[in-house]
Amino acid sequence: MEVILLERVAKLGQMGEVVSVRDGYARNFLLPQKKALRANEANMKAFEAQKAQLEARNLETKKEADALASRLDGQTFVIIRSASDAGALYGSVTTRDAADAATEAGFSVDRKQIEMTRPIKELGLHKVMVSLHPEVEVGIVLNVARSTEEAELQASGKSIQELAAEEEAAAEFEIAELFDDIGGAQLDEYDEAPRREAEGSEDERS
Repeated sequence: MEVILLERVAKLGQMGEVVSVRDGYARNFLLPQKKALRANEANMKAFEAQKAQLEARNLETKKEADALASRLDGQTFVIIRSASDAGALYGSVTTRDAADAATEAGFSVDRKQIEMTRPIKELGLHKVMVSLHPEVEVGIVLNVARSTEEAELQASGKSIQELAAEEEAAAEFEIAELFDDIGGAQLDEYDEAPRREAEGSEDERS
């Protein structure tokens, strides 16, 4: 199907261009989202009549998107989730979760603006893109962790594997110290035994 683009569409073209697309893509996305019109003589005339208005509206929305982009670009949002020791999430983080996290932090973002090829299913720092306007796109980071403390450590550059290794090393150190304490107590006990025996012998002689 041939359509007239009413705004810039990534990988398709600029406003006013006539492009050929799959029928399903046109019917399910471009036409209902008012991003395009069927390419026919009547619609071409209608577009030319509205072109100035469409360009003005596009410029205004782009300005608004640019203003939001300057604040949103590079922001990190913490999302707390349950996960296994290996870092696999019990569930996943979706575009809705990303949009909700940004909105809670004071940014007006819709889930449809979040570009995520697949849901996030593991702990860590994940960069995703946000399309604020056909011509304005920014990157944000989702810090997915099991706790705020873990999120802070991840933000400092430590991976979940490094955190797990550190926790394991700390646990082994505590166990080793415990055994050292037990071993030291046993040695003290062994040292005390001959002395008690000697003291017992002296008591018997007296």
